[in-house]
Amino acid sequence: MALNTILLWNPIVWNVSPEIFDFGFFALRWYGLLFALGFVFGQRILTRIYNAEGRTEQDVDVITLYMIIGTVLGARLGHCLFYEPEVYLKDPIRILKIWEGGLASHGATIGILLSLFLFSRKYKFDYLWVLDRIVIVVALGGSLIRLGNLFNSEIIGKPTDLPWAFKFERNHELINGVQASLQPRHPAQLYESISSFLLFLFLYSLWNRRKSLTPRGLLFGLFVVILFTLRFLYEFLKENQVDKEDFLLNTIGMNIGQLLSIPLIIIGLFILIRAITKPTYVDPVVSASK
Repeated sequence: MALNTILLWNPIVWNVSPEIFDFGFFALRWYGLLFALGFVFGQRILTRIYNAEGRTEQDVDVITLYMIIGTVLGARLGHCLFYEPEVYLKDPIRILKIWEGGLASHGATIGILLSLFLFSRKYKFDYLWVLDRIVIVVALGGSLIRLGNLFNSEIIGKPTDLPWAFKFERNHELINGVQASLQPRHPAQLYESISSFLLFLFLYSLWNRRKSLTPRGLLFGLFVVILFTLRFLYEFLKENQVDKEDFLLNTIGMNIGQLLSIPLIIIGLFILIRAITKPTYVDPVVSASK
């Protein structure tokens, strides 16, 4: 007999409104606030990092703009192309309707990598040096975004009878013929949020210990390998986001999130191993002035 049926524990009832306040013509949502705070806090932390290594606040302002554009465009296009291409290719104008929901972290990763490549070329920064510093604040931003998913009662986990299970009472979607809100579930968003925050602390402490003497590519390699390995594992605890993931899971044993994580983990491992075995160092002032 399942533990919850004999009432030996009570799941955490999650019934928090996704809206902080609603004026009718405008509503402020937790997700939007936390998304924005990721950039606000990230800019402050990045300013400290850049100042400590001889760069200016102006550099941070410019890279933040590149980051915002790369994150939003990448996350939106990633969701449309990776998860529901048949829907958005049929009606491309829907791609612009971000308020309807649909952002993908793998798409955001690709968007950030491309936008920072353009930033590095234009302003003559070493690309890996830029990535090593930016992943510190990306980890923090990812933690806040997953909290936003929690407030939206989305990206929920599979049913469980663990004592910290959540009942997402505002989630009324049908999963395997059962309304999601009726079953205690893994708080998968919280797992990822806590993991990303701990990753932020870990990366920042590594940078703070050696600053410009941190081997080139070390922080980026660690970030990619740790984050997407955890993402691969957490997917086993999460409900699939779209129906075609059920087909993939039944045929190859992995969903879209796991398939997209594998190449990133491989790239991260290559860069990490190279940073450890053949460490190189970059002076950001010299590289940006060439």
